[in-house]
Amino acid sequence: MTNDNGQMTNDIIMHHASIRTANIHRAIAFYEQLGFTVCERFTTGYTLACWMEGLGGRIELIQIPEPKPAPDAFGDEHYVGYYHLSFDLTEITADLPSWLNNLQEQLKIAAQSQPEQFQPLKILLEPTQQQIGDRIYEVAFIADYDGLPLEFIRILAKLN
Repeated sequence: MTNDNGQMTNDIIMHHASIRTANIHRAIAFYEQLGFTVCERFTTGYTLACWMEGLGGRIELIQIPEPKPAPDAFGDEHYVGYYHLSFDLTEITADLPSWLNNLQEQLKIAAQSQPEQFQPLKILLEPTQQQIGDRIYEVAFIADYDGLPLEFIRILAKLN
């Protein structure tokens, strides 16, 4: 890949991951609990959309006017396609189970004052350790309010 000056570059970066949602206001409320903030609101065609930034990345939420249930990407081992978003919490928390418990409690408290916006946290995989390459990770999966799997990882150790 070359830049405008004809020089070789590898500076392509991912701009955002796009998420279709049945209820953009509920999705915004959920992702705000994870630490995202709305940075731009707009319409795409005739539907509401926004960009949110947080946890080192950017997501786009797009409200779908007549939503249909999504396939179960986490539970169906034969599913092909986009699987999940993954967030590295190594610099944010020293303990993934405690972080997950705090998120659960935050959502429970938020649901008491805004039950139409918040639901109980759906945990798909409790924190567990997994070796990937030369590192040991702590890994957990939750689902957003539309059922999209979200992975949270934390580096525990680097092997020699």
